[in-house]
Amino acid sequence: MVAPPISCVGGLVPLVNSQGLTIRGLWLGVLVLGRYFWLAARSDRANAVFEQLKGHVFGQKGEGMNKYLTEFIGTFFLVLTIGCSVIGGAALPPLAIGAVLMVMIFAGGHISGAHYNPAVTLAVTMRGKCSPADAGPYIGSQLLGAVLAALTTKFLLPDATVKAMDLSKTVPRAFVAEFLFTFALCYVVLNVATAKGTANNSFYGLAIGFTVLAGAFAVGGISGGAFNPAVAVGISVMGLASWHNIWIYLVGNFAGAAAAACVFKFINPDDK
Repeated sequence: MVAPPISCVGGLVPLVNSQGLTIRGLWLGVLVLGRYFWLAARSDRANAVFEQLKGHVFGQKGEGMNKYLTEFIGTFFLVLTIGCSVIGGAALPPLAIGAVLMVMIFAGGHISGAHYNPAVTLAVTMRGKCSPADAGPYIGSQLLGAVLAALTTKFLLPDATVKAMDLSKTVPRAFVAEFLFTFALCYVVLNVATAKGTANNSFYGLAIGFTVLAGAFAVGGISGGAFNPAVAVGISVMGLASWHNIWIYLVGNFAGAAAAACVFKFINPDDK
């Protein structure tokens, strides 16, 4: 929709309020202030100050902040979608989860690589496409995004009944399920998003999102279908998973990621 002209907006409300200020005058003031702050934000001085601030906090020219913020945002919306769709009783949560992961990957891939998953960060680091110096802040940003998303979910759905998945009798099966589909996820990521043979493709987000979608449908009823340590932390905060079982996700996910990185390097010895 196109916003109506100012004159039209002013014509829909009384021209003068109790204090004698015209509504059109208020609109004009808002526009003038908005224009001022827009010009100020574009000024070289403002940009220089902002870049200097980023540099002090996040390193040279603030290069890390863009990547870490992207990882935070992507992980936040991934975990928020998981919580709201599962706790909220959506018909097909895996569809929403795979879709939001796909669009967030397309949105942030050019900035941070769009990991949104500590296991993926481990795999990409082992493959040599993420520096060890970035790996820690990446994982920290992902975990922070997951926790805040879990708390946001609890705020949005305060009256929802949440019951943790019982894995007490299925620990071996849950562990294997998490290992296998985290391996599949990281294997797909490494091949579609880091390999020379698929460089600059336009389908990487779709492939990764559909891998999670397939895994959630296939083994979600066995392990919960996290395939992501940050998601595991998020669903534990929400109450969808028990903290006693967090090790299943952490060990299974990181082991699957490491295995995927090793297999990728074995299959692609010349892809450095």
